[in-house]
Amino acid sequence: MTPETAPPRPKDLTGEAVAQRVTTLELFFDLVFVYTLTQLTVLIAHDLSWTTAGRAVLIFMILYWMYSAYAYLTNQVPPDRPSRRLLMLLGMAAFLVCALSIPHVFDPDSNAGVVFGLGFLLVVVVHSVLYTRSHGRDVIWYAVPNALAALAVTGAGLATGPASDALWALAIALQVVTPRMAEYGPSRRGDRPAAELRAQMGELQPGHFVERHGLLLIVSFGESVIAIGVGIGELPFTTSVFTGVFLALTLAGALWWTYFVRDEGGAERTFAATPPADRWRLAMTAYYYAFLPMLLGVAFLAAGIKKTLGHMGDQLHTGPALALAGGVALFLAGDVAFRAAMRLFPLGYRAAAVPVILAAAVLGVRVSALAQLLVMVVALVVMLAAEARWSPCAADAAEATTGELT
Repeated sequence: MTPETAPPRPKDLTGEAVAQRVTTLELFFDLVFVYTLTQLTVLIAHDLSWTTAGRAVLIFMILYWMYSAYAYLTNQVPPDRPSRRLLMLLGMAAFLVCALSIPHVFDPDSNAGVVFGLGFLLVVVVHSVLYTRSHGRDVIWYAVPNALAALAVTGAGLATGPASDALWALAIALQVVTPRMAEYGPSRRGDRPAAELRAQMGELQPGHFVERHGLLLIVSFGESVIAIGVGIGELPFTTSVFTGVFLALTLAGALWWTYFVRDEGGAERTFAATPPADRWRLAMTAYYYAFLPMLLGVAFLAAGIKKTLGHMGDQLHTGPALALAGGVALFLAGDVAFRAAMRLFPLGYRAAAVPVILAAAVLGVRVSALAQLLVMVVALVVMLAAEARWSPCAADAAEATTGELT
């Protein structure tokens, strides 16, 4: 099968090409995918241990790989035809199957691990079929390792102990090598040079790609808001509870500010200025490797909030305290990596905030949940204020504003 010729981009009344936007079907897809984060939060909150945290990371690494593949796919193969829309809906159903099985994936007395693997295999098959529309038979270099990864996860559901862990590790290893296979596989076969393949894979619409991941992140923040409601449950409306709600929402708001006020616009400009041959690697680095800890951080934060709001005046156990601090620190660390990849500076303020946030867990264990939340909120507000006041980009913006006024 040969790749389809890309249809001409629509034009506005002035004859200018209209930028590709995220469709409502893609947003619908993202809403379904974010349910995997909800289920991860359930898994983490049920047993706040290092083992559960590690398993949550494994699950999300596997799932987010294919979400990223779909985000890349719809950038090049928009769901603008009935056949594509139906396949996208089937892919959504497959992700939902994976999400529903998450709480019991590692339960040896359940078939959830096999169900998860088969659902993931369907996710891969749908993606591969759609991907042939832009890359033709070259899709084999993605489809085969992705399918093998799905089969490894399915096998892990049938195995126990070290064998199961080894199969999960194999699945992740297959995903890591997939981009290299896609880049160099066709060139070794003699069809096209690697440089030409990199250029084709980098033919992304920057605005669409950045917007798609931004929408995923904002929907993920909704998980933190839901966690506030779940954490309150049937608790009486006391001053302590309202204070905890306010601080939890402020914490989520500060994380929103961190990315959407300072990062999203700059990322789109960097993406647009990057040559196509380098753009696909930038997409991998910034929107998979860096975005992964950011999204995981939201899940850990939500789990911490669920376990904390009913105990604002109490000393926390180590698990909830680390979930709260670790979630925010993980988000910030991912954001630092994202800014470094996108050449957005400065990085120092955010990097310095990471150990401060982690240290706040000690306050939660030794003093109270209220003290920990308060210090975390103050640390984020000071970080954002210092960056806005003293960073070079703030000075440049001030000079530009002065120039416009004069």
